[in-house]
Amino acid sequence: MNEPLALIAAGGTGGHMFPAQALAEMLLAEGWRVKLSTDDRGARYAGGFPDQVTRSIVKSATTARGGLTGKLMAPLKIAAGVSAARAEFRKDRPSVVIGFGGYPTIPALAAALTMGVPRMIHEQNGVMGRVNRLFARRVQRVACGTWPTELPAGVQGIHTGNPVRAAVLDFAASPYQAASEGEEVHLLVIGGSQGARVLSDVVPAAIAALPDDLRGRLRVSHQARAEDGQRVTDAYRDAGVSADVQPFFTDVPERLARAQLVISRSGASSIADICVIGRPALLIPYAAATGDHQTANARAMETAGAAHIHPEVGLDPAALSQDIRDIMSDPAQATEMAAAALTLGRPDAARRLYDLVTEIM
Repeated sequence: MNEPLALIAAGGTGGHMFPAQALAEMLLAEGWRVKLSTDDRGARYAGGFPDQVTRSIVKSATTARGGLTGKLMAPLKIAAGVSAARAEFRKDRPSVVIGFGGYPTIPALAAALTMGVPRMIHEQNGVMGRVNRLFARRVQRVACGTWPTELPAGVQGIHTGNPVRAAVLDFAASPYQAASEGEEVHLLVIGGSQGARVLSDVVPAAIAALPDDLRGRLRVSHQARAEDGQRVTDAYRDAGVSADVQPFFTDVPERLARAQLVISRSGASSIADICVIGRPALLIPYAAATGDHQTANARAMETAGAAHIHPEVGLDPAALSQDIRDIMSDPAQATEMAAAALTLGRPDAARRLYDLVTEIM
């Protein structure tokens, strides 16, 4: 096989998997072979990866969660994963290994380190995650999706931006159409790849408090956890609001492009999608995120005038409702926010990341 092989390792959430998918698409377009190394959770978000990508489910574990037995077993599972990765490398040695964070990246990065395979990491958030921090001094490049990113002392990061999938690029810089009087208003509510309970608790109540004329024009797409779906659907129905409630939208880019306003967590991938397409946002950072990295992610949009931040602690439906009303009743403000979001978008992030891959071969 003459084509170079890139092994992409990514953890088990959409925040890690979606930028990994964007790089995989770029690598394939440039004539590479691509393998994906992830865990069972990550495999749930791998459906959008091109069919040419070979998938490998690895054994790994976290020492940060679980009971005593789980914590004691975690090092054994990780060691088994590293051993399996080394065996795979001996059969088909990668030209480069790229880690996107999460515990499932440990086996591939550790195998690359011990076998002298060129390696790099991509950190999506403004605060580096545990695994990326562990390897930051042991790789040839550290790419950063959010800038600035808090890095370990002595580590130099390179700002590439967060790569977005081809499905998002298809709607990049879609013209923003502010809602006019009497027209439908499209609102997208996304809580990351797994939904968010607090959004299901607060957003329907905030929307129910809107004036009748605005509420009647709303068309809501709300991504909610499966266990919350029915009560969220009922809440919108009781408020007289047309709503599509699902546990996971496969067409988020299209819904983003159609939206006049987005209410979202501030995971790095969500922000990257919002900014590449260019939409005003109300951001609710996940309070328990490691190092409060979602607040760090959201600050750039707030500073640019593209978003308002509502901290999860003390989140108030009335305040959120007022913010929705103010933006939706002021087309000029909404349009300015959309334009500000676009200034932060990095539609070429996958290309920037690919260039770093070629540098370390």
